[in-house]
Amino acid sequence: MSEKTVPLTLKIILIGNSGVGKSSFMNRYVNHRFTNAYRATVGTDFFSKKTVLDGEPVILQIWDTAGTERFQSLGTPLYRGSHCCLLVFDVTSSASFGALDAWRKEFLVQGEPLDPSDFPFIVLGNKTDLSDREVSSRKAQQWCEEVGAEYFEGSAKADVDVEPPFNRALKGHRYKKHTLENTGHFQITCEQPRKTRDTCMC
Repeated sequence: MSEKTVPLTLKIILIGNSGVGKSSFMNRYVNHRFTNAYRATVGTDFFSKKTVLDGEPVILQIWDTAGTERFQSLGTPLYRGSHCCLLVFDVTSSASFGALDAWRKEFLVQGEPLDPSDFPFIVLGNKTDLSDREVSSRKAQQWCEEVGAEYFEGSAKADVDVEPPFNRALKGHRYKKHTLENTGHFQITCEQPRKTRDTCMC
């Protein structure tokens, strides 16, 4: 009898201002659902998705943190052990875009990646379905080039280009097997969405 392959576990974290749609993007990607009801994430939100990468089973853990100052103290334990960070902003809010640099720096300080200069960041512009856009694709792409990040945009509500940033996070970087041993904080392999308190589905 052949030995069962232990799934590779990858941890992705989404950070950005409150209201940019982090939970919505996660929910659309994992459960193919969207709701117009808005409730700000309190603490953290967590989803798990089974997939396949290069023929090998993968458990993708996706974490969403509250984008408010009073919960930023949660960042240290949540950021550590991440393999990719998605910086999320709302294309109709220049303020949420302008805050990305601070979120990126906070992640590097609190997450303590082994190689900060080479850590994979993906920038995600959400709400492209709305007409009152304030941040152009060109402007976002230019900033990404300056900080060494990759840029994607889409709409969780309209279900447009939701999968590409997650697929890139999966395929674009090399990861270590048994990565949960390296996080030191979380060892969760549940298949259903797991919440801590309230969640945002905006």
